[in-house]
Amino acid sequence: MKISNHSSRGTRAGRTSAAVALGAVLALTATACGDDGSGAGGDKGAEGSGTGKIVFWDNNGGIRTAVWKEIIADFEKANPDIDVEYVGIAATEYQSKVDTAIQGGGLPDVGGVGAAMLAGFSAQNALEPLDDRLAKSSLSGKLNKDMVESLKAAGGGDGTLYSVPTSANNGVLYYRTDLFDKAGLDAPTTWDKFYEAAEKLTDEDKNEFGYTIRGGSGSIAQALDAMYGQSGITSFWSEDKKTTTVNDPKNVEALEKYAALYKKATPAADVNNDFAKMVAQWDSGTIGMVNHNLGSYQDHVKALGVEKFRGIPQPVGASGKRVQVSNPVDGLGVFKSSKNKEAAWKFIEFATSHEQNSKFNESAGQVPANTEAAKDAWIQKAEPTKLAAEALNDGSTTIVQLPYYLPDWNTLSKSESEPAFQKVLLGETSPKDFLDGLADKLNEAQAEWTEQMG
Repeated sequence: MKISNHSSRGTRAGRTSAAVALGAVLALTATACGDDGSGAGGDKGAEGSGTGKIVFWDNNGGIRTAVWKEIIADFEKANPDIDVEYVGIAATEYQSKVDTAIQGGGLPDVGGVGAAMLAGFSAQNALEPLDDRLAKSSLSGKLNKDMVESLKAAGGGDGTLYSVPTSANNGVLYYRTDLFDKAGLDAPTTWDKFYEAAEKLTDEDKNEFGYTIRGGSGSIAQALDAMYGQSGITSFWSEDKKTTTVNDPKNVEALEKYAALYKKATPAADVNNDFAKMVAQWDSGTIGMVNHNLGSYQDHVKALGVEKFRGIPQPVGASGKRVQVSNPVDGLGVFKSSKNKEAAWKFIEFATSHEQNSKFNESAGQVPANTEAAKDAWIQKAEPTKLAAEALNDGSTTIVQLPYYLPDWNTLSKSESEPAFQKVLLGETSPKDFLDGLADKLNEAQAEWTEQMG
């Protein structure tokens, strides 16, 4: 069923009313306490002595815990007068935990702040601006300019830097070279070859499938990547910046073709797959291709060895050009309520230095933000990272910037769209109705944001 403008406004109005009500309660509370309302929970924080204890929240705890503990040990050795308390939080729980702490207190001094969550945190005045600190630091001029600009754009639209980039986790098409060779198939470097392989590698009776599609948590970003990659549309907004291109007829056609793979060239269980299930299924089964990002490369190496698969940039479209949607740049931010901002900044500066940023990204299999780290030898050995870095820098790829700056982007692209996309896969909703409904909500969110920005 198509979501009409009226129902979209109703949903949006409900969110807006709740936000206004919450804001009024917080304002009254702040007034009653003699609080000026600045910073998270009305706390401006303080520069501090630059020594003592700081608390660091990792936004991908478990997955990145080991490498962060190595970096923290190195930092404490270099800064014996600073102790770092590490708190690992699962990526799926991180944003809600920070949002709760913003309203109720208990924020850390420093934490992971990726592009996708920046607008929400900065809109609540929870983050410390970092432009001046970066300009005066040893990192100045040594960070990837595109990553810095991506985080500035995601921060709410005023060009302020609230997070220092650590890495880019580019989208990758992983494919089983052994299965492709056996079937006499070319590498899936174009969308036509991708669909040909998805069909030819499927034999449902043998439980063999050409592709595994993401139908659960995180499905929308992957679907958008497939849509824009096929349509060749290079902007998320029309020229007037008022209406989204997400429901452009070319994107509708692309989603129809992509969604039609479900149960024809994919396992039926894919409708509920998040990235962990999807990756595990691909590593242990006989499935030809999977779309994920650089972060799962080491998992594939452990499961398959380097001889049975490759990870390549997304396929090119009919024009011969590659179009991808932006993967959120990850980064580190200082929370405004910190009582020791100087020490928190020292930690960020250390963690994104050449040696440490290289260590982190080699472990994660991602593209380093530090330009010196991006030249290190390990990148040449990790083919997916090498190809991703080349695709981002050689002019072959156009990136469609997703509107991370919209405070409601995460809600619209996750909790409100993921269940609707599952209905598309199950044939209960048409791709056109799904995209029209999403477009209505995006256009309204864009109009409200534009009005707020003046």
